[in-house]
Amino acid sequence: MKKPLIGLTPSHNTDSREQFLRLAYTAAVSAAGAIPVILPLEASREDCRQLAESFDGFLFTGGPDLHPFLYGEETHPQCGDVSPERDAMETALLPRIMELKKPVLGICRGLQTINVVLGGTLYQDIPSQAAQAVPIAHRQPFHYVSPAHRVHVLPDTRLMEICQAPVIRVNSMHHQAVKDLAPGLIVSGKDENGLIEAAELPDYPYLVAVQWHPEYLWQQDPAAAALFRSFADACRC
Repeated sequence: MKKPLIGLTPSHNTDSREQFLRLAYTAAVSAAGAIPVILPLEASREDCRQLAESFDGFLFTGGPDLHPFLYGEETHPQCGDVSPERDAMETALLPRIMELKKPVLGICRGLQTINVVLGGTLYQDIPSQAAQAVPIAHRQPFHYVSPAHRVHVLPDTRLMEICQAPVIRVNSMHHQAVKDLAPGLIVSGKDENGLIEAAELPDYPYLVAVQWHPEYLWQQDPAAAALFRSFADACRC
């Protein structure tokens, strides 16, 4: 049986003008039984249409902040660096993918991108904009192979089917998060403060997005490994 071919959106060094991707992503996809391919950053809308047709599934990876103009806001003082090139490529690509009903997995920025493209908004800076009754280090002080906080997985969601656990331990390396959830998406995971940590699109073959980084956890965490396997399995259909 042929392995599914999965396109991964690239990271972008805005200083050197180079694209790259951490090996953790490709290793996790490969271990799940698929072939990872890094997509071109400078893809036109027509290129994005062809890319959407050419791959079995797509992984929207982590990276810099999305530009606040994409969801109708002025720039907050604590907003981080942005990549207009990456914003343009991903916001052009996702609608083409969804027209074809191809499987989508979002990680960190990937969740935020999906939410914004579908009409949602973001907290531009969690510490200054989102109340936290329980202090949580969303930018953890230690390496990402160790979990930093817990996520409550909501019942009757695809994420619950995947993880088979009401509470999972996750790592965390972000300062932005979903604020207003886009129409059609449902929440599938929250932290102790109710901040959205995972979302999915129930009326779609496979669209799951998480705020943490399972690509660093899959070797020792069953829930992280199951997430990549479920995505690869969906891409085989």
